[in-house]
Amino acid sequence: MDNLEYQAVAQKKLMNGKFKSIVLTAILIAAIFFPFYAGPYWLDVGFLAVFYIVLGLGLNIVVGYAGLLDLGYSAFFAVGAYSTGILMTQFHVNFWLTIIIGGALAAAAGIIIGAPTLRLRSDYLAIVTLGFGEIVRISAKNFQFTGSASGIYGIMSPFPSPTWVGGIMINNLAYSFWSILIMAIFVMFASNRLAHSRIGRSWAYIREDEDAAEAMGINRVRSKLAAYAIGATFGGLAGSIFAVKMTAIAPESFSFMQSVMILLAVILGGIGRITGVVFGAILVIILPEFLRDLGPILHIGVDVDRYRYLVFGVALVFLMIFRPQGLLPHRRERENG
Repeated sequence: MDNLEYQAVAQKKLMNGKFKSIVLTAILIAAIFFPFYAGPYWLDVGFLAVFYIVLGLGLNIVVGYAGLLDLGYSAFFAVGAYSTGILMTQFHVNFWLTIIIGGALAAAAGIIIGAPTLRLRSDYLAIVTLGFGEIVRISAKNFQFTGSASGIYGIMSPFPSPTWVGGIMINNLAYSFWSILIMAIFVMFASNRLAHSRIGRSWAYIREDEDAAEAMGINRVRSKLAAYAIGATFGGLAGSIFAVKMTAIAPESFSFMQSVMILLAVILGGIGRITGVVFGAILVIILPEFLRDLGPILHIGVDVDRYRYLVFGVALVFLMIFRPQGLLPHRRERENG
């Protein structure tokens, strides 16, 4: 490559970088001001979308970076949510402290589930993680200190009292949205740094060929446990905010279907890519809501709301057939696909 070609490639990369920076800045500004122009319903949907972004990025550490299948990820944000709920209602601990405790306990849970699975792969690994998720949910449903089947209620909001700003009321829902948005930004930054770090390269080698990675001197045990612990920490942090936003939590909020939806967001957007996971999480939450109102918009007599998940499922089947690498795949997946 001569000097002129090198300069052209460098200039193209610089322009692409500037364009991406402008787009990301515009999206961030729109997200910050979203509570000012969105109604309560769409603000609640927006919270769920950003909440799933955090959960999807946490699962992406395990599935996308390290290549470990996890079907019980909802257990980790259940640990964070119950930690915050129990500490705030029974011990009156400050919410901001419970976030740290919830994240730490979720990391410990990640290590607990990761340790027995170090020698397992593929289907066997999926079965163990699925069982762990069900153990957490059933335990929360039966233990007295978790509120049994009724769950925990009466979780006080740590946010300021509702205030009026420019004729718009800023309430608990808006503060919850901003809190999960800040966490999503932190998780995206951390995920990007991890992907380009030494541990991130170790995960990539383990994902491609675990035996070859171990032969090259990579500590397989430490790398896998780190993936489980870090991914679980992100889930625990999100679970803490989920608890104060809902003011009540119950075991049914952490079912197997929640784990499937989080995994779906990762696969749909593009495994291993941050922007892909973000897009997949938004699509998983927003698309069913648009399908809910499709009937009145098109003026058809069919109750689309009853069949929206059927339509959503059919769309996913076609997507996996014609674009199995996801909507925004990683470069290596695009080249192989």
